[in-house]
Amino acid sequence: MASSSSLFLLAALLALASWQAVAFDPSPLQDFCVADMNSPVRVNGFACKDPMAVTPDDFFNAAMLDKPRDTMGSKVGSNVTNINVLEFPGLNTLGISLARIDYAPLGLNPPHIHPRATELLTVLEGTLYLGFVTSNPNRLFSKVVKKGDVFVFPKAMIHFQMNLAHDKPAAALSSLGSQNPGVITIANAVFGSEPPISDDVLAKAFQVEKKLIDWLQSQFWENNHY
Repeated sequence: MASSSSLFLLAALLALASWQAVAFDPSPLQDFCVADMNSPVRVNGFACKDPMAVTPDDFFNAAMLDKPRDTMGSKVGSNVTNINVLEFPGLNTLGISLARIDYAPLGLNPPHIHPRATELLTVLEGTLYLGFVTSNPNRLFSKVVKKGDVFVFPKAMIHFQMNLAHDKPAAALSSLGSQNPGVITIANAVFGSEPPISDDVLAKAFQVEKKLIDWLQSQFWENNHY
């Protein structure tokens, strides 16, 4: 017969495994849970709308993802249109969302991470140079992809895409494994946080003079995710 200490250890390991299994977008416990954006209840996600008040329109979004978005106003030359639970309450608890990325000629979707989602990108138009960087020791996996190609970015890895054409726009559609994947754009987070990170910290981290850090922190760090 197993000792009590062995049973405790087994239970602890099972509890840990169970916690890890549901740490991100757990499986729904009902057919659907359309988000009630007006509910005062605070939960990890969104409270459910009364199922008797749910209509077919709750599972529909006229996103017009077939239409190109404007990239001319973007300093980095890209425009990301997110379709997540904040724009589409019917996605609540379903563990999936979408994004359309439009790129101007030589446009860039700058290095960023999605802390809660793996991303599967399909090229709709154009040719992209893209890739991701692993955790330490920071290996880069990059590739040039064309229309119809698919590339996957593992969850929480720094990744990017750039349109290689000098004279043509490009577009891609991404599926993300979370109803609310989140985004952290690396340059914006490091140099544009509020309040700012100490320039002493950044100067030492990047091994540059503080005046360069001060200049970088004085720039306008644009959000290209809408």
